[in-house]
Amino acid sequence: MTEEIIIAGFGGQGVLSMGKILAYSGIMQDQEVSWMPSYGPEMRGGTANVTVILSDERISSPYLKVFDTAIILNQQSMDKFEHSVKPGGILLYEPNGISEHPSRTDIHIFQIEANKIATEMGNKKIFNMVVMGAFLKIKPIVELDNVIEGLKKSLPERYHNLIPLNKEAISKGMENVKPFTLEKVPS
Repeated sequence: MTEEIIIAGFGGQGVLSMGKILAYSGIMQDQEVSWMPSYGPEMRGGTANVTVILSDERISSPYLKVFDTAIILNQQSMDKFEHSVKPGGILLYEPNGISEHPSRTDIHIFQIEANKIATEMGNKKIFNMVVMGAFLKIKPIVELDNVIEGLKKSLPERYHNLIPLNKEAISKGMENVKPFTLEKVPS
């Protein structure tokens, strides 16, 4: 098993954290792991992406041009990475702020309204964990217990009181992810 993932959005959306948590989770499952972040100098508000590879075999290179899965959180990332998903792969996206929805018919497309869910839960900082839950529902490549352990490793100890809320956000993401079809594009 090898899963090659790109997570892309704005700085401040938890893109890099999501990648780090996936990487920690893979390590705890004795997988080979690569985590390669990329972000602009402006950090918050600028574009950010991270490539994560989880594999049962050695990883030859962390640099990828095509991905099994793309998790897209803004329009700029949609424009840049939609066509980098391998045929038959998965594109998961947050529709808030997306003006041009994905148009490919050779991949599996899913939506998660993470912004809305995080707002309803009273904490926009759990946005990325809602997205993580949606991804894990579609592709359960790491165990939930390992994701929670990865969260503990990546969150400073002073925020460990938020782990139950993050776990709930993951569950909400799992419950609310929906397949997307071109007929559902709003006019």
